[in-house]
Amino acid sequence: MKLNRTNNDVATAALPTKVLQFGEGNFLRAFVDWMIDTMNKKQNFEGGVKVVQPIERGMVDMLNAQDGLYTLYLRGIQNGEAKSEHTLIEAIQGGINPYTENDLYMAQAEEQSLRFVFSNTTEAGIAFDANDKLEDKPQNSYPGKLTALLYRRYTHFKGEAAKGLIIIPCELIEANADRLKEIVLQYAELWKLDTGFVKWIQEANYFCNTLVDRIVPGYPKDRMPEINAELGYEDNLVVEGEFFHLWVIQAPKQVQKEFPAQEAGLNVIFTDDITPYKKRKVRILNGLHTILVPVAYLYGIDAVKQAVEDEVCGRFLKKALEEEIIPSLDMDKKELETFAADVLDRFRNPYIHHLLLSISLNSFSKFETRVLPTLLAYQEKTGEIPQRLAFAFAAMLYFYRGKRNLEEIPVNDSADVMELMKSEWAAMKSESEFGSLVKNVLAYDKVWKRDLNEVKGLCEAVTESLQSIHEKGMNKAIESML
Repeated sequence: MKLNRTNNDVATAALPTKVLQFGEGNFLRAFVDWMIDTMNKKQNFEGGVKVVQPIERGMVDMLNAQDGLYTLYLRGIQNGEAKSEHTLIEAIQGGINPYTENDLYMAQAEEQSLRFVFSNTTEAGIAFDANDKLEDKPQNSYPGKLTALLYRRYTHFKGEAAKGLIIIPCELIEANADRLKEIVLQYAELWKLDTGFVKWIQEANYFCNTLVDRIVPGYPKDRMPEINAELGYEDNLVVEGEFFHLWVIQAPKQVQKEFPAQEAGLNVIFTDDITPYKKRKVRILNGLHTILVPVAYLYGIDAVKQAVEDEVCGRFLKKALEEEIIPSLDMDKKELETFAADVLDRFRNPYIHHLLLSISLNSFSKFETRVLPTLLAYQEKTGEIPQRLAFAFAAMLYFYRGKRNLEEIPVNDSADVMELMKSEWAAMKSESEFGSLVKNVLAYDKVWKRDLNEVKGLCEAVTESLQSIHEKGMNKAIESML
């Protein structure tokens, strides 16, 4: 049996279009649409979602074939136990391809009930294309399409302030809404739109910076025969995600009133400043990933779950977290500990097989953004070098040597970093030269944005750990860190 509103026990009454969503991919359907569906069912939010396909080739035809319905499986650890559950998501009312239905797309601007715009068009999606024109059907870029839609709404409602929209992007770029607004205004200037429109954009619309967090593996292709048998219908848009979810939205109180996610029990935080939440995620979740990769992989482990549950690697990670990462952060300690416990549970998710090599890409730049700020903050606070973070730094250098015992490691980084590490390891003529290797890498300010040899004690700590890894092997060297 095919999944649609006729074949399945689903209310057919249409919900008013309250949300216009740019993007039909797995993340938005497992995150934003699931939240709207939850609010509809728990809070009478009455939010219908129209999905706009942001690029020429996409999935709205498949979405429309199922009347916007699809099944979400949430799988992970809750209260210490592995758990899996599924729900039918009913919030999406239909999909629009602006490349073949541009008039229908532009008509959404005239919807009285429209209030929100959500998007996830990848990190490259929020970009300015100087070739976009107002008369294009449609514009190439997402911000171009949005500007044309907003201008249509502005003219149709004669600049009425109450018809401004709440625009909440989910793209993973810094200050995503600020950047989107900047480009919209750039198009207004390029297209010579009237000053009243510019004023309406600035005063009647909310552009809200966000931080989103949920692991979404996506379509479970290998499990589909058993899923279809369990569900009793054929669903071509099944999506899997973890239980954990966090959405931090930088917005005024008016937005929180209109989007009552917290009242529906969802982990949505409205704040005046998104910065500390972003720092918490980058330093703890992303930072732990980055230090785990070289240490655990050289130890002989291939996957995140296996590493966290290993007695030795798991202890190393927990000590680095509790004794070096959390103390470096100026936030409420209990909140940090709760977030950290959630992160470790997420790493232990038995339903997600996360290979260490898959997150080893560009480890140098990841270390610079995710771990180095913690290392420097700890050193500034205590006057000492955090030994486990320095050990992870050394392990990363050894990882870039390209060998795990006799096995080749497929190291992957920018060309300049690859050349640096290749030449440094090739120049090694004796074990006494580890200090020279470390000194030269720490001086590579193209990555670190400074000469790290200026950080008192860092060169010595990294050199000592590198020597220990080389002489003892990772299995013995890591024990000295416990």
